[in-house]
Amino acid sequence: MPSTNTSPRTSLTGLMLVAPALAVVILLFVVPLAGSVTGSFATPEGPGLGNFRKAFELYWTDMVFSVVIILISTALIVLIAIAIAGYLTLGNNPWAVAALRWLYRWPLFVPFIVVGQILRTFLAKNGLMNSLLVNADLLSPLQAVSFLDWRGIVIAFVWKQMPFVTLLTAGAMASLDRSTIEAARNLGASRLRILLEIVVPQVAATLLVGAVLSLVTMMSVLSVPLMINAQSPTMITADMAFRINSYGDYGVANALGLLSLAFTGAVAWIYLKQTMKENAR
Repeated sequence: MPSTNTSPRTSLTGLMLVAPALAVVILLFVVPLAGSVTGSFATPEGPGLGNFRKAFELYWTDMVFSVVIILISTALIVLIAIAIAGYLTLGNNPWAVAALRWLYRWPLFVPFIVVGQILRTFLAKNGLMNSLLVNADLLSPLQAVSFLDWRGIVIAFVWKQMPFVTLLTAGAMASLDRSTIEAARNLGASRLRILLEIVVPQVAATLLVGAVLSLVTMMSVLSVPLMINAQSPTMITADMAFRINSYGDYGVANALGLLSLAFTGAVAWIYLKQTMKENAR
């Protein structure tokens, strides 16, 4: 029988191969995370919860606002991704499918800061959207309103993250066994029923992955709330930047960051728990 013992030289070689990647993870993730966690408990009086109390006193409304905005954006992203990926999978018009497949990916290559600038120009009271509506006689100049508030943040997040989730979902739908879809069509099922009752349940795990990754990404964006929503309430990321830039208050900023991490960690834990349940079946 072949020996299962690993020689010291082989172990050393494996360690040397892993060492660069491990060093990058430790230096760029573990060390900053540890510094942020310890910094959130550091106060002038010594270790304590003072930074968290101050964060809740000053920014409780912004915390709720951030969670609501992220959840609304995630739900809309999932719904739109299902609609687009569903048409790419079940659509009968090849020209429409090709055009949609070409168009929906564009925001993937646009940075968040550019998204903020584009939508700030588009959604302003005198922006492109209202100008088009006024020129089309669908709106009077006095009826024009600015969308540079929570609605603008939601639009920016959905526009930027929707292609990513759609790409994952469309790929998962394309890999499905077409026999069940064709059988449902032969039995007279509509495309909407096929999508909701046959296709979506089979790609639910992929949708969940895309939703979780998008949620974590949106929770970390600073440029969009700063450029679109210059009022209160605002996102936690803007509060963190304000505490550092205006007061040099890294303690409260770290506390807000740790609370954001707790929220995204809870979402990730729910996802991992659901995945483990499905794998155990």
